[in-house]
Amino acid sequence: MRARDLGLACGKLPTGPRNSIADVTGVRVGHATVLEGDVRTGVTAILPHPGDLFRDKPVAAAHVLNGFGKSVGLMQVEELGQIETPILLTNTFSVPACANALIRHAVAANPEIGRRTATVNPVVCECNDGYLSDIQAMLVTATDAILAIEAASDIFGLGAVGAGAGMSCFGFKGGIGSSSRMVTLDGAAHVLGVLVLANFGRAGDLRLPDGRVLEPASAPETEKEAGSVIVVAATDVPLDHRQLRRVIRRAGVGLARCGSFWGHGSGDVFLGFSTANRVPHVATTDLLPMRMLAEEKIDLLFQAIAEATQEAVLDALAAADTTEGRNGHVRPGLRHALSGSGPLPP
Repeated sequence: MRARDLGLACGKLPTGPRNSIADVTGVRVGHATVLEGDVRTGVTAILPHPGDLFRDKPVAAAHVLNGFGKSVGLMQVEELGQIETPILLTNTFSVPACANALIRHAVAANPEIGRRTATVNPVVCECNDGYLSDIQAMLVTATDAILAIEAASDIFGLGAVGAGAGMSCFGFKGGIGSSSRMVTLDGAAHVLGVLVLANFGRAGDLRLPDGRVLEPASAPETEKEAGSVIVVAATDVPLDHRQLRRVIRRAGVGLARCGSFWGHGSGDVFLGFSTANRVPHVATTDLLPMRMLAEEKIDLLFQAIAEATQEAVLDALAAADTTEGRNGHVRPGLRHALSGSGPLPP
């Protein structure tokens, strides 16, 4: 089930055909879910294009809204304005295993890495799923990360799957959500897509597009805004690093529309890349051709990412089923709360 199935459409711009980040041609997403005992966790992989990312690097940018997080690779993304591995999402304590997997994955395809050419910059982002999952078990392995990469497709699961298996959002079950928006530039259709790992928001703060404010019946009275969210944006609009950074910062608008105020203990991290501008690892010319959006048109993308981020969060909530995890902790599914009739089939 998706947000629009619950009547939770956002904004005015049209969606792409899948209403997901995979509406950007070449972008694929895969999951590996780890469910064992009190563990509800996993890995989600975002692949910007089907080629060798180390050899053919999309222009990229990162922005940290609130830095209570333990991600890997953001510093070099901001310095060089490009990514060279798949983007992996997972839980906090599984970042090292996923980073190791990305390095080995890149070295397997490019044995000269670290010897005859530069090292590789793995990009891994995380949220803490410890309320529902035994995070200390550290069951996610490098093999799980590779399985997520190998499972990547333009059709992928949402909600409590992959990295989203144990995540919470506004006191409800959170996880993976996605949405996209179409814009027209020079008479041609372009798309911006968003994928979120939603693990943020204080119970009682969730605001739906029609203005309703929802609180799960089982929310602890002392619950704080202490979660995290990762927003990954992809577009086929040609943007440079500076423009991408301006665009992804507006993802915060979508989070705020959902009711978030980015608390002290929240890790709110945004990543974005353009499939239209690439940087070769080995350039054959001194000057590289790059295109960029006319600045007076950038408001279209500001609107697109705000709308897509808001809907992607609601998508994660709509798709996730009620989940019981560690120590009997329960997060209700949003659709169950809206139905008023208890859990529905996933």
